[in-house]
Amino acid sequence: MPIGRKDKDEEGGGNPFSYIERTAVLQEARIFQQTPINPRKCCEILTKIIYLINQGEVISTTEATETFFAMTKLFQSSDVIMRRMCYLTIKEMSKMTENAFIVTQSLTKDMNGREDIFRAAAVRALCAITDSSTLQGIERYMKQAIVDKVPSVSSAALVSSFHLSKGAHDVVKRWINEVQESCSNDNIMVQYHALGLLYHLRKKDRLATSKMVAKFMKSGLKSPFAYCMLIRIASKLLEEEDSGHDSPAFDFIESCLRNKHELVIYEAASAIVNMPNCTARELAPAVSVLQGFISSPKPSMRYAGAKTLSKVAMKHPSAVTACNLDLENLITDVNRSIATLAITTLLKTGSESSVDRLMKQITSFMSEISDEFKVVVVRAISALCQKYPRKHAVMMNYLSSMLRDEGGFDYKKAIVECIIAILEESPESKESGLSHLCEFIEDCEHTVLATKIIHLLGREGPKTLNPSKYIRFIYNRVILEDEAVRAAAVSALARFGAQCEDLLPSILSLLHHSMMDEDDEVRDRATFYYHTLAQKQKVLNSAYILNGLTVSLSGLERCLQNYLKEVSEEPFNMKSVPLQAIATEETKTAIAPTVRKTKEKTPASRQEMYAEQLSRIPEFKVLGNLFKSSEALELTETETEYVVRCVKHTFDKHIVLQFDCTNTLNDQILENVTVQVEAGDGFEVIAYVPCLCLKYNQPGVTYACVAIPEEDPTEVTTTLSCVMKFVVKDCDPNTGEADDDGYEDEYPLEDVDITVADHVHKVIKPNFGAAWEEVGDENELEDTYALSTVNTLQDAVKNIVKYLGMQACDRSDNVPEGKSAHTLTLAGVYRGGHSVLARAKLVLKDGVTMQLTVRSSDDVAAQVITSAVG
Repeated sequence: MPIGRKDKDEEGGGNPFSYIERTAVLQEARIFQQTPINPRKCCEILTKIIYLINQGEVISTTEATETFFAMTKLFQSSDVIMRRMCYLTIKEMSKMTENAFIVTQSLTKDMNGREDIFRAAAVRALCAITDSSTLQGIERYMKQAIVDKVPSVSSAALVSSFHLSKGAHDVVKRWINEVQESCSNDNIMVQYHALGLLYHLRKKDRLATSKMVAKFMKSGLKSPFAYCMLIRIASKLLEEEDSGHDSPAFDFIESCLRNKHELVIYEAASAIVNMPNCTARELAPAVSVLQGFISSPKPSMRYAGAKTLSKVAMKHPSAVTACNLDLENLITDVNRSIATLAITTLLKTGSESSVDRLMKQITSFMSEISDEFKVVVVRAISALCQKYPRKHAVMMNYLSSMLRDEGGFDYKKAIVECIIAILEESPESKESGLSHLCEFIEDCEHTVLATKIIHLLGREGPKTLNPSKYIRFIYNRVILEDEAVRAAAVSALARFGAQCEDLLPSILSLLHHSMMDEDDEVRDRATFYYHTLAQKQKVLNSAYILNGLTVSLSGLERCLQNYLKEVSEEPFNMKSVPLQAIATEETKTAIAPTVRKTKEKTPASRQEMYAEQLSRIPEFKVLGNLFKSSEALELTETETEYVVRCVKHTFDKHIVLQFDCTNTLNDQILENVTVQVEAGDGFEVIAYVPCLCLKYNQPGVTYACVAIPEEDPTEVTTTLSCVMKFVVKDCDPNTGEADDDGYEDEYPLEDVDITVADHVHKVIKPNFGAAWEEVGDENELEDTYALSTVNTLQDAVKNIVKYLGMQACDRSDNVPEGKSAHTLTLAGVYRGGHSVLARAKLVLKDGVTMQLTVRSSDDVAAQVITSAVG
């Protein structure tokens, strides 16, 4: 016998409303007008209407109005459940019709009736159908409801007033006396809602807010929720006023650490922890309270304490050290979230001597938590590796064992990145790290990780004592893996052949086999690398294998498209292509550590956006391709009436100065704004592009184009004096209407320095030695300098990299502590597309002495870089 639909629903717990239709339900709603009213049937129909609305069904205005008219009959029944369903339906349907006011009278009657169970819900429903035009009609009732003796009614009125204030702030502000009266209500929720509404009405007036906070700090509150809100308001005032930790507000927050409610105590501790510029001494009371939380029998308290201590450990690890014993007890907590927070906090605060013990505890702990928590732990281990370099060997062993355990992509990726970071930081760990990664790719099922590791082997393997041992692992990938991994393996083999002469015959043989691969990409790579290596020329190996293209791929595409649009007899010049931007540390940390599988378009780089922006200006179309854009320089203080920032855009023979201006005066409009530049040392201003109108708080841009001197191409540095000139027109701050007449005025700005770094673009050379040989010594210059302004090798390296604007290669910008001699290698491209390499040998003895050797494909570029330091 077939099972009926009802039986199926009962068996599988199905949705009883999955088959209903909008028209049928609205037809059923006619039952609302029957007499006597059937509450049970009406409740079922109201439930269906709410279900349809929440499923996204569109109910027309006519249908909604008819339903509203029918629902007015339901208010004749006193059935509690049906009445509450009516209120819910009114709130859901209120936006679907302009005639919702037809139930206003019924709701007002319930709001002022004797049945307390109806009144609060009636207030909420009434406010849902009320807008700013009809609000005055119920204003008297709302004032009464706010101070009602029934807590549920008062709370409903206060919360509804908060929502109404978004569209009718001035009307609700007239109820402030009633709201203040509710702030002294004995009910904890009424007091909480009243304080929240009072702050919302006063938050734009800083003085009124300060007085409100001072009043409640003095009189106290009964509601722990209101106390939490007051702490948040006081914290915000402290942050805005920057009044420091000697203010009464901070004393109040600190006094809340001794409150009898755990909720208030945690809120106060969290507020202190999140305050900027908080010292370890000021954090001590909060940390002490949080230490008590992590010993609490309540899981929620332990979690809150561990999470907040983990946040403290990021900035002030020493302040959390006293809690380490309690945190170690949490490692075995039954709640794995708490245990993860405890272990990651310990990794941030533990001493070097405790690393071994912590790592042993982690290994037994990792199998019991999810991948999401495992990734958090691995990142904490990575941070610990940077903190204690001498423990790299210990860390490497534990990470390799974790790599062999079960886990998903994100977990394995985090471990691989941690191992790579260790072997790059610690040369003595390189061999073991590469060996562990070789073992991992034998069974690696993630293509992204396999290609990443193979690329690393190709880069680091040839530099090891025994490069041949990595060939087997790489060639196994050519035989066993998919096409993406095979292609990466072929490229890695070519790197070995380019750097290890004794392995070249074997590499050529392996590449010859790959030339018959079934995949086009693999075949093409193998063929290209085979014939390049067969030439046995170091210059070719460097240019096409070891140090590839440094141009921006999107820039290359754009330049090729432009070249094809125009008929030109000259061949395409690769030197005209914009270079690839190198990510700074801030950019790297901003990138989420996840792999996006969607085929989203890569966002344009900052330089590409500038290039597009400048190409639209007629005066700059003839300047050619943008070579480099600098970071923004502040030319005024942030608190001044006009804020100006400058970005330097370098072209082949010109520098465009972009001035981003902001007018912070609401009673003035600036017109025809330009920044007049006084150039010297052969530089000449050839064009200005004014900003026609600069309104209050609306950014505007003006430009100045400066020609670089051609008579003496080595003169590339100067200082430019800048003055902002404009026409001022007074305006009405409220309407923004400006006067017809204005007057000319000017505003002095800071000078803009054109430095060597503005003419050099950073590029990455994975193999500096090969690039050095590739450029050759035709344009080599050498000189020795005494760096009198620095006293350490670290400062010398930092200043040289910053001033020359070149990229440090082979991690040579990391100077180990205690060294008296160091070699810094730098790579860049000089304006015009000329490669520049520099090798600076630094010696620390009665100051820092530097022997600088520069090689370039252009003699002028070599002269500029060599003479820059002197």
